[in-house]
Amino acid sequence: MRKLFLLCGAMLCLTLTAAAQETSAVPEAASPASTTTDFPSLIPLDRDPWQLALGFQYSNFGVLPQRFSSYGYTVDITRYFTNQIGVEGLGSFGFGGEPVPPNGHTVSLFAGGGPHISLGNVGRWEPWGHVLVGVQHFRATQGAMFGNNTHAAFMAGGGVDYKFAARAFWRTQADFMGSNFGIGTSSFNKSFSIGTGLVLNF
Repeated sequence: MRKLFLLCGAMLCLTLTAAAQETSAVPEAASPASTTTDFPSLIPLDRDPWQLALGFQYSNFGVLPQRFSSYGYTVDITRYFTNQIGVEGLGSFGFGGEPVPPNGHTVSLFAGGGPHISLGNVGRWEPWGHVLVGVQHFRATQGAMFGNNTHAAFMAGGGVDYKFAARAFWRTQADFMGSNFGIGTSSFNKSFSIGTGLVLNF
């Protein structure tokens, strides 16, 4: 009987010891779960994540194979993932003439997207750069030779935003635009644009 009591006491001590070890192990097992939430945040720490720009744009095109100018509007939205790095989508619409009589005119449309990089704040000024890849479309009135033309294109450049209110900036920018329009033969077309407009952050 005495041996039985000793055996039961030993088993009880072993059980209590194992339970204590499991209890002490719970925080250790739970600590990795707590660290799983420490992923890098996709929300910038010191700025609003979204940026919407509405502006006016002047473009000078060298395509189709004429050189002509257009005036139009741009809509630009950027999603920042850090204080400096974001992804941008842009659409621009323009209308202008061609140096081909009589009374010709051309409608242009560019849509593209790519990285948008902020170079940091200098007081109220924020310089930035971007590279966008997309498509360029022209609709001209000069008959079958010009007609409707669509081709892959890119836009690369940058600008500076001036902060005049808590979440509002005024933007000035300049871009180089490249495309590969050609009438009968392939040719690289060089164009440029300048623009200005309002930027809202939210």
